[in-house]
Amino acid sequence: MPAGTRSNEALGEFLRSRRDRLTPAQAGITPFPGPRRVPGLRKEELAVLAGISPDHYSRLEQGRQTTLGEDVCAALARALQLDERESEHLRALAGPAPHRDAWESPQRPEPGLLRVMTAIGDLPAVLLGRRSEVLASNAALGAVLGTAFAPGTQFLRWLLLEPPARDRIANWDDFARAAVGSLRYELGRHPGDHKLSGLIDELRARSPDVARWWDEQGVVDRTSLTKRIVHPGIGTLEFGIEAVTTPHQPDQRLVIYTVEPGSPTARDLALLLSWGPAAELMPRSS
Repeated sequence: MPAGTRSNEALGEFLRSRRDRLTPAQAGITPFPGPRRVPGLRKEELAVLAGISPDHYSRLEQGRQTTLGEDVCAALARALQLDERESEHLRALAGPAPHRDAWESPQRPEPGLLRVMTAIGDLPAVLLGRRSEVLASNAALGAVLGTAFAPGTQFLRWLLLEPPARDRIANWDDFARAAVGSLRYELGRHPGDHKLSGLIDELRARSPDVARWWDEQGVVDRTSLTKRIVHPGIGTLEFGIEAVTTPHQPDQRLVIYTVEPGSPTARDLALLLSWGPAAELMPRSS
């Protein structure tokens, strides 16, 4: 199904994926009698756990019901043992399709987040908007990742499709999988964003890894991660990745590569930045 398909179909796919991963033992119930043809809970078992009728639940997975009330969403979230982000995603899929809003307008960097980027000094940072569009980045990010990100480019195209990203990021699989989960979370909030769904379809078509992770139905929202960068001139750098947002611009986030004061990475980052534009040409230090 194309990424932008908005409907009860997306809700049904998400429910099935979460039901398949939860066994009766994990749910704390005795399996219903009879042969099992599913890896996790049966529809009837989940319906009992959620306190709804089996027919009602079947309609949800089959795409025959368009919206859900908060009480049913809460019951399903409890029964499926969803985390906070997955519960929010369920509510987004189960609610009425939102009207087009500011996501169609041109994106402009939030001034407060730009001031934060300036205030953090030499820590690598990038300001991302909707669809992972780069709104601003600093020189330290380019030095660490080995590429400059001009405003208007899409960071996730580089991360998920470009071979240099795999070369630079030692734990690329973990980071890329989380990025795909963040795309699903964003699409759940903005199902009418055709540019976003087009980007997701492109990424799925061009990368088997992205296609596989997308089909897993994972949901992530800007989670904190550790990113290990292998720089050809410095060696391995380890950063804590943190995201800063503002209430009035929730679709913009300032992603900061933080370091422990006095750590080897803090020392090596200072050395790398002292090389200036020639950083990529410097030989690996002994």
